[in-house]
Amino acid sequence: MEDLARGIERAVNAGAQVINISGGQLTDFGEADGWLENAVRLCEQENVLLIAAAGNNGCECLHVPAALPAALAVGAMDANGQPLDFSNWGDTYKTQGILALGKDVLGAKPGGGTQTLSGTSFATPIVSGVAALLLSLQRERGETPDPQQVRQVLLQSALPCDFDLPADAQRCLAGKLNISGAVTLLTGGTMPEELASAVDAATVDEAGVEGAGCGCGGGLTSGTEAPSAESAPSAPPGAMPTNTPNLQDLMNSVPQQPAMPNLTANSVTASEAPSEIPSMGEIVYVLGTLGYDFGTEARRDSFKQLMPPFDFQGTMVPANPYDARQMVDYLATNMSEARSLIWTLNIELTPVYAIAPTGPFAVEAYRALHELLGGQIQAENDAEYVERVSIPGILTKRTVKLFSGQVVPVIEPLGTRGIYGWKVNNLVSAAMDAVQAEAGSADEGRIRQTLDGFLNRIYYDLRNLGTTSQDRALNFSVTNAFQAAQTFSQAVAVGMELDSITVEKSPFCRMDSDCWDVKLKFFDPENNRRAKKIFRFTIDVSDLVPVTLGEVRSWSSPY
Repeated sequence: MEDLARGIERAVNAGAQVINISGGQLTDFGEADGWLENAVRLCEQENVLLIAAAGNNGCECLHVPAALPAALAVGAMDANGQPLDFSNWGDTYKTQGILALGKDVLGAKPGGGTQTLSGTSFATPIVSGVAALLLSLQRERGETPDPQQVRQVLLQSALPCDFDLPADAQRCLAGKLNISGAVTLLTGGTMPEELASAVDAATVDEAGVEGAGCGCGGGLTSGTEAPSAESAPSAPPGAMPTNTPNLQDLMNSVPQQPAMPNLTANSVTASEAPSEIPSMGEIVYVLGTLGYDFGTEARRDSFKQLMPPFDFQGTMVPANPYDARQMVDYLATNMSEARSLIWTLNIELTPVYAIAPTGPFAVEAYRALHELLGGQIQAENDAEYVERVSIPGILTKRTVKLFSGQVVPVIEPLGTRGIYGWKVNNLVSAAMDAVQAEAGSADEGRIRQTLDGFLNRIYYDLRNLGTTSQDRALNFSVTNAFQAAQTFSQAVAVGMELDSITVEKSPFCRMDSDCWDVKLKFFDPENNRRAKKIFRFTIDVSDLVPVTLGEVRSWSSPY
């Protein structure tokens, strides 16, 4: 799910308005990994329509991301409008899922030629294509394309299946795709002349009977004769009780619009202008732990051969390249070998990026990574113990294969600027000093417990891939908060704990910047009547290393 979340985020950043996911993962209750939930939530926030396959397990069961609230799920039916046996269903899909043709769908074949295949994965792109058609109609009418409105139109115009038993009706999800009804509903009962002509002229075959009401499948089969009016099911208000147009005819009938500029993550908005750094690639600011990998057995064995024997309780034993302590000692006198390792940034022990410093300051960046790795192997009560690291860099188009076979993308730090380690014990000391300077006393155990809880909440509950503007602002605000513990040390000292973190686009921003307001809210777990403490950071993420604008503001709130 991590790679899927990464792909969704990158598509959103590149300006996509419709994202097709012909895949997913079976879940018990429609739950998903935090990364995937954040990516789908980003689609909703950025008004991007995510269309995902409902799954082919043939049961009352859910797939993600199709089952997540912001997605539009797609099940599969045959040309007669009957749900296919393998198409999943469930209560969640009843409110956010529709059926489309998913049997014997003609498509391109890898290596050349065509083939017909069946599945919800093949029904999903049909719905995605119709969604794109509706968005183009909005643009043709002079309206701002609204993917979420298109989602609602597709659901509202869907037609029910003709089932005798109510228990079977749930297999129909919210209904069957109704292209003509969706067009009419979207346009308020009017259509462009070219599109209306295509609707009137279209024909369907006997296998496409549901085309008169469903609008799916009829245009994807060979036409022979249209169904009689008596055989066509009744349509809901707003639907067109006419023959369904061929999908390709519908696409071709939409007046061609001027070519739109290629939207990328660097697109200019009112409060966001491109800088020189983003043109080099997508910016990343990610939190996690450091690790290293060898990629191949040969590279691992070369390190084992070069590293000196290890003194284990008075006995010299062969070196173990996987022992981080031995590796840190070896690199201390052989820093050039750091380039031969595959350095990784891990989240919950899972490598998510490979780190490859580049440029004239690459050596210094490798030294910083070596120092942070040395901090991670210290005892947890040591003042130099590093629990987390933050890495800024440029997300390249390169990937690297790890020893396990996992393939991860490569980020390039351009120097040591912004590479930090979280030394929690020093943080506690800084918070203690700040509190004692004002209050004269502090409970070190309580401060440590609260700060540990704060860090774990950030790391486990709000973990992210650090690619979107919101995520980079969040990650930096946390890093900055740890560097400036005195800004919230009073709240921590009296036992307040983190309640929530919100990230909003800042209404005030200097030119050529991308600014976000991050609010950290703390509460007293032992007294719910006590006012909450709020800290606000305004973060500019337009540069490789984010920066805090102005001072950190704080106030009390009853909510």
